[in-house]
Amino acid sequence: MTFNEIKNDEHQYMMHTYGRFDTALVSGKGATAKDADGKEYIDFTSGIGVNSLGYCDDGWVRAVCDQASTLQHISNLYYSPLQTELSKKLCGLSGMDKVFLCNSGAEANECAIKIARKYSFDKYGAGRQKILTLINSFHGRTVTTLSATGQDVFHNYFFPFTDGFDYVIADNAEDLKNKLTDDVCAVFVELIQGEGGVMPLSREFVSEVASVCSESDVLFMVDEVQTGISRTGAVFCFENYGIRPDVVTLAKGLGGGLPIGACLCNEKLGNVMTAGTHGTTFGGNPVACAAAAEVLSRVTSEDFLKEVSAKGEYIRSKLSGMNNVSEIRGMGMMIGIVTEKDNAKAVAAECVKNGLLILTAKNLLRMLPPLTITYEEIDKGLSILKSVMEENT
Repeated sequence: MTFNEIKNDEHQYMMHTYGRFDTALVSGKGATAKDADGKEYIDFTSGIGVNSLGYCDDGWVRAVCDQASTLQHISNLYYSPLQTELSKKLCGLSGMDKVFLCNSGAEANECAIKIARKYSFDKYGAGRQKILTLINSFHGRTVTTLSATGQDVFHNYFFPFTDGFDYVIADNAEDLKNKLTDDVCAVFVELIQGEGGVMPLSREFVSEVASVCSESDVLFMVDEVQTGISRTGAVFCFENYGIRPDVVTLAKGLGGGLPIGACLCNEKLGNVMTAGTHGTTFGGNPVACAAAAEVLSRVTSEDFLKEVSAKGEYIRSKLSGMNNVSEIRGMGMMIGIVTEKDNAKAVAAECVKNGLLILTAKNLLRMLPPLTITYEEIDKGLSILKSVMEENT
């Protein structure tokens, strides 16, 4: 099919829920994608942080194909060695005690919310169910995770939203303490607000949150849907902050391209969720688990993590000398670029025309390249970005 045929069919048959760029991707290898007309693109997006190993990595493809030809799905009424092996690996890497496997970041966050409220209900009874999140946060697109999201733009149309959330100013310990009332059961944060503009929290604030939560028996929960699985130069971003939360949620890069999410909890919470209190049909799917196991076997070594950090520093050093760059934010290979001309969306669209896929968030450019991107691919992509930035100053 030609691009126009694909685009026309999309307009006719699909709900218009996405603002798409004018290209249809049909194949890829590494950090290079190809469209329906054969044009190649350097990909600085990895499917919004999903394709950890890039497109069609040989080991990942083998793991997926081998499992698909062995057993593609079973009910969660039966034990699965793929689920238990993956969960054991995640617990070992994180220091957590138990894992719930699901299909997405929003689902992982829903599980975290339910754990917090049930833990508090079991211990303190009704009336202690409020969860504090941060202004400018993003936790998903279900009605409840939209409610948890601290951005007014998302609190529209879908009334009534789920009650029981309040929003704290990021990096403001006084605001946190003022809102930590007796009806609060958890504080839920992204350590780097991704959709909110690649905004890292300060170490001081995160340390204060951990301390205050511990003193009050309020759960400290971290949304690592975008920051997790080695994206920031550590397997979990919370390691960069020197803390260990009660609950951690994962998705995106965990499956390397297949839908899988995970909610991890510590020993205190290991027995909160019991049979019938939560569940999923597709969560822990054998093929998705095989993909995730392959990803973890590749991206968690000390040498690999050092390389992620080195590539991130290399990209930032190159960006610092470009026209139209006023600020660079982020950690590891999660990078935000504030443009002097406040024209990130126009720059991103022009990059696509010139063979570079790049994201936006709020009013800035956002990079989430495959963790395995080569320096040659980085240089090629940055060369395109530099040319576009010069033309748009």
